[in-house]
Amino acid sequence: MLVSSAVFRRASTIRAMAHQTENVGEYPRPPRLEPTNLHLRVLLHGEVIADTKNTNEVAFRVLETHHPPTYYIPPSAVTPGVIQSSNGGETMCEWKGRASYFNVMLPSFSSENSAAPATSTEMIPRRVWAYLNPTPAFKPIAGYYSFYASPFECYVDGEKVEAQPGNFYGGWKTSWIEGPIKGAPGTNFW
Repeated sequence: MLVSSAVFRRASTIRAMAHQTENVGEYPRPPRLEPTNLHLRVLLHGEVIADTKNTNEVAFRVLETHHPPTYYIPPSAVTPGVIQSSNGGETMCEWKGRASYFNVMLPSFSSENSAAPATSTEMIPRRVWAYLNPTPAFKPIAGYYSFYASPFECYVDGEKVEAQPGNFYGGWKTSWIEGPIKGAPGTNFW
């Protein structure tokens, strides 16, 4: 049975009504860290990479002017064995400190039978980061993982997110997030 796009738009509208609309232009600078009880899921090719329903630890989100929220997921919510160090490469955030990057390793199977041994491993390089020793204001997210929305399928409370424009920032845009978002060409100096 085919479902019209109007049904999907209506479902997205209903989810947005369940959340208060937020305008990224009203987010603070310097950024604010806050705990969240939103259900966060990260999938790759339908396989669960992370799911906050699988932990009792709280997740966090960082809110910064002109950025959709960036979510930080506790390690206990991540499928064991899928995240591995990328062996080098760090970036520096003036607010949070030094970020380390990670690869996602996902076993690939040659048949429909996922019980069969993996025939290879797919590696998604450097699309996950963490602050292993963040600045004092961001200590609660030490060792928590943040995922770029692409190439993953990321969800907040069941809604598939849009990746923040560009390839540098890792915010997750949902239907209840509004306002001009940094990351697209021409927005680097906002």
